Parts: sequence; C-alpha cells; structure tokens
Amino acid sequence: MTLQRADIRRGMRLSVPIALGYFAVSFAFGISAVQSGVPPFLAAFISLTNLSSSGQFAGVKILAAGGAYVELVLSVLIINLRYILMSLSLSQKMIALPRWQKLLLGYGVTDEIYAAAIQQEGDLSFSFFASLIVLPVLGWSGGTLTGALMGQLLPQTVTAALGIALYCMFIAIVVPPATKDSRILKTVLIAAGFSIALTYLPQFSFLPVGWRVILCTLAASSLMALRDVRTLKERRQ
Repeated sequence: MTLQRADIRRGMRLSVPIALGYFAVSFAFGISAVQSGVPPFLAAFISLTNLSSSGQFAGVKILAAGGAYVELVLSVLIINLRYILMSLSLSQKMIALPRWQKLLLGYGVTDEIYAAAIQQEGDLSFSFFASLIVLPVLGWSGGTLTGALMGQLLPQTVTAALGIALYCMFIAIVVPPATKDSRILKTVLIAAGFSIALTYLPQFSFLPVGWRVILCTLAASSLMALRDVRTLKERRQ
C-alpha cells in the first residue's frame, strides 16, 4: 500500500505542469470548436474521448467543412498513428500488468504523458500511470469546456485573437526539432509544399479538407521514408 501511495504521489506531481499546459491549449481549441459550429458540451466530450490536439483540430475542421465520415476517420487515424508506437514502447515497461489494465491506461497515452512515463526507471505500475493521466485529462476537457463557454461571451475580436493559439502551439512544437534535425525540416517543408499546392491550385479544388490532410501526410512521410531507404542502401554498398 505504501508503494502504491508513493506511485500515486509521484504520478500526480509529474502531471501538474502537463495539466496546466493542456488547459491553456484546449481553451483555444474550445473557442475554435464553437466558432466551427460545435456545441460547447460536445466540444468537451470530443476532448474527453480523444486527447489529441492535432487530431481534434483536424476533425473539427473536417466536420465544419461538411466532410464525409471516411475523411474524418482516416485523417484522425493517420494523425494519431504515433500513439500506437508510443503504446508499444510503454507496454515494454508494463509487462507485469494484466491486459485489461494496459487497455485502460492506453486511453491516456499522449506525447507529454509518454515523455514523462518513458523516462521513469524500471517498470511502471498501474497506480503511477493512472495518476499521471487524471489531471491532464481534467485539464484538457475542462479547458475545452471553459474556452467553448467563454468563447460565446467574449467579444469577437478577442476570440479571433485567441483562436490563433492552436497555430502558435503547432509552430512551437515543430520549429525547435526542425532546427536541430534536417530530416524533420525537410519533412515539414514537403508537407507544407503539398498543402499549399492542394489548397490553391485549381486542379485540386475538388478535394475536401480531410483528403488534403491525408494526402499531405502520406506524401511527406513516404518521400522521406524512400530517401532514408536509399541512403541506407548507399551506406551498405
């Protein structure tokens, strides 16, 4: 029991800064969702069941544009594929846990929670990882609901200004690693180039938003994967 209490305290302590950051970002998502026509409580429910800023933003954008469910599912699936890899990595530190506990904990795997958990020495207990999830989930869904409700009360100029916070978050996530790794920078530039082409070239005007996201993601990742394969072959020769 003492060990479980210590794990809970450790998980809660690590989760506080994650929860605060999630509240700020999801506040902006709540405003963006309401501006796209999503009711406040539905926006909060989306955050409660997804825990994915980029996936949620893309999904709401597709819904607002009247996209098909196939676009929505494929777009969110491709954007969130990284969570499968993260879950596989974390499962190696949860070998002793029953399968049902692993499935429950899989709900809370996000970039920040993964980063906090994978750095821990030794195996991860159910108590630790569950306590690491609770506050970020509350911060993410609570921030969304707060932003969605406040977005209906704040002046249009204020909500429009807060709406760009999501774009700022994406820039803050992408720019630092792109400046350190040329491969990431090239991937970003390829994806941006395809996105601009699919958005502004009249030949692709028929493509819905969701399919543009899918094509940009597949094109950038495929081209860089082929480049890495060629580089590896050249080194072996």
